[in-house]
Amino acid sequence: MSELSTEAPAQSAKPTIFFDGVSSRRRQVTLTLGDAIEIVEEGGSPVRWAYADIRRADSPAGILRLAATSAPPLARLEIRDAALAADVTVRCMRLDEHQTTRRGVAKIVGWSVAAAVSIVCVVLFGVPLAADRLAPLVPKPIERRIGDASEVQVKTIFGRRTCEDPAGKAAFTKLVNRLRDAAGLDDDAMTAGVLPTSVPNAFALPGGKVFLLQGLLDKAESPDELAGILAHELGHLKHHDNMRGLIYNGGTSFLIGLLFGDVTGSSAVIFASRSVVEASYSREAETAADTFAIEIMHALGRSPKPSAELMFRITGKEGGSGFTILASHPLTEDRLARMTREDRPASGPPLLTDTEWQALKGICGSGKI
Repeated sequence: MSELSTEAPAQSAKPTIFFDGVSSRRRQVTLTLGDAIEIVEEGGSPVRWAYADIRRADSPAGILRLAATSAPPLARLEIRDAALAADVTVRCMRLDEHQTTRRGVAKIVGWSVAAAVSIVCVVLFGVPLAADRLAPLVPKPIERRIGDASEVQVKTIFGRRTCEDPAGKAAFTKLVNRLRDAAGLDDDAMTAGVLPTSVPNAFALPGGKVFLLQGLLDKAESPDELAGILAHELGHLKHHDNMRGLIYNGGTSFLIGLLFGDVTGSSAVIFASRSVVEASYSREAETAADTFAIEIMHALGRSPKPSAELMFRITGKEGGSGFTILASHPLTEDRLARMTREDRPASGPPLLTDTEWQALKGICGSGKI
């Protein structure tokens, strides 16, 4: 009979410790190496581990820690004697079978790379495609709820009240209504207001909400300058750019929210803090909104060029910085050049009378912002 098959108690100078995987009690045991490892605790029943079932477990230096596939998951055998550990290692032919080989590492790396590429593809192509397809399909009531929640966030940033001077408000309503009618937007689907802040900006929210900030109104020198910018924002509404940006920026969390109806919490915060404040539409969306503004101004018999001149006056060459109407937009001089090419002599009546224009300029009162 060979030496490996001879049953004999395995003696060691250092204690062998056993955890049965059921209790946390530390047991000092003796090993018998025969056709299997027999683990014997004085006064207890022996435990047998077949060599084919034994696997190496993580352990500190100087200790051979073993587990067994046939034992409870937490069962461990700790051998501290080097000679005994070597004897056991020779008998356990599948000791390291579960360890990751180079081929296994390569497989893991390959799958990790594939997963990373998939995520990138989803972000670059999947989410934008979903945004393009879903934005026009979002039900109007949901879009209005998102707009209401976004409005709360916007007013927290720019001021909780809107400018309410009666004459100025009437003039602003007249200007917005003329643009809205030319744009073909539903009468009950649009609201507009002026917020008292020095930031020169204008933006649209889901649900047909349009806001003009006093800083932009103060810098405007004519109704046509203001009208072209408001028409640009109506273009974003008409093309569902704000909803598209919300779905894109909110990603899968917003898509899940659409399914379960929870779309006025974190999604609104995302929209207000990113899509609105930064006005981060795509270059294509901006170009399309410019085209829409040009068409609206031509339909009203007015030129789109003054609005581009206002933008250039605000930002200067190459665009400016901070919260402006050009954040993430095409370069100011490019836009001005395009609007100049589309310049037409006025063929329609003024959008506002001089009196109405002065009333609009004073809609927020004469006090400083």
